[in-house]
Amino acid sequence: MAKNIKVYSHQNLRRLMEEQGLGAYRGDQIFKWLWQKDVSDFELMTDIARTWRKRLKQEFSIVGLDLIKRRKAPDKSQKFLFRTQDNRYLESVFIPEQRRQTICVSSQIGCALGCRFCATGLIPLQRNLAGYEIAEQIQIIKRCVASPITNIVFMGMGEPLLNLGGLFESLEIICSSLGFGIGQRRITVSTAGIIEGMEILLKSRYKVKLAISLNFVNQDLRAAMMPVARKNPLKELLKLARKYSYEKHRVTFEYVLIHKINDSLQDARELLRLIKNIPSKINLISYNPHPRLPFKRPETKRIEQFYQYLLSSSHTVVLRKSRGGKILAGCGQLALDLTNTKNPL
Repeated sequence: MAKNIKVYSHQNLRRLMEEQGLGAYRGDQIFKWLWQKDVSDFELMTDIARTWRKRLKQEFSIVGLDLIKRRKAPDKSQKFLFRTQDNRYLESVFIPEQRRQTICVSSQIGCALGCRFCATGLIPLQRNLAGYEIAEQIQIIKRCVASPITNIVFMGMGEPLLNLGGLFESLEIICSSLGFGIGQRRITVSTAGIIEGMEILLKSRYKVKLAISLNFVNQDLRAAMMPVARKNPLKELLKLARKYSYEKHRVTFEYVLIHKINDSLQDARELLRLIKNIPSKINLISYNPHPRLPFKRPETKRIEQFYQYLLSSSHTVVLRKSRGGKILAGCGQLALDLTNTKNPL
């Protein structure tokens, strides 16, 4: 069976082509054809000699994700269901705004973290996504939407800092001038708080933005709602967040407001106390309900009170408008919609 050439990183592709006797620079050409020019047939790689194209076609294939279903919400957000070559499924989201056209990508199939309020946590972890599978979510969505993509967020299914190999491989494609050419400061990696992964990201060559799903200001409650916090305590998480803000980029704290669990003014006060010495942005997110979970969105008045209290601080505070909720495409709602998949488009 022919080897899928998309599995090779840029550098591995250069080495492979050199071993094949084509020269390392052929790896650059092929990488550009695959990712920047979105070509899926070796015959279209016209700056490579026909004899070499024929040889490549004999020895390699160009395969990836299959788009199974595409749903559009009234707010123009879109959710995409993909199938992998080993017949597993994942979802991604496109979020159009006035100045930003954002793709929310998944890094794993399922999730091992089991956050009680997140629908994705209902799906057991099946495997990590390869770097090319993460990048292909972007590539396919780019074909489907009219606007140029400006931002990428790793906030879909899975925990990206538990798939560092796939994360870094995909960043190579996303950021490369031979790939998608998207700047690192337009990329956000969201984590539930994996301290070891944050340390590795901090030491890496990438200067992407970091968003931390904080959500609860009490360690015991956080550990109960987000089991990952048991081995990644709040105190150590905040210490590392401060370091990231000073050494790379100001972190964002994501705070999902859940009815009568973490939406009181006392929670708001404690939140500001916890992060007072950390240059940061706060993203307030009203909980997106899911039919398989018991949690609810707070009353609008309560959300507004919480938001107004945070505005008294020096932090940038954004009350994010929920997007894609009608098609279960909002934060924490990706749980694989496998209904009506015979006609994906």
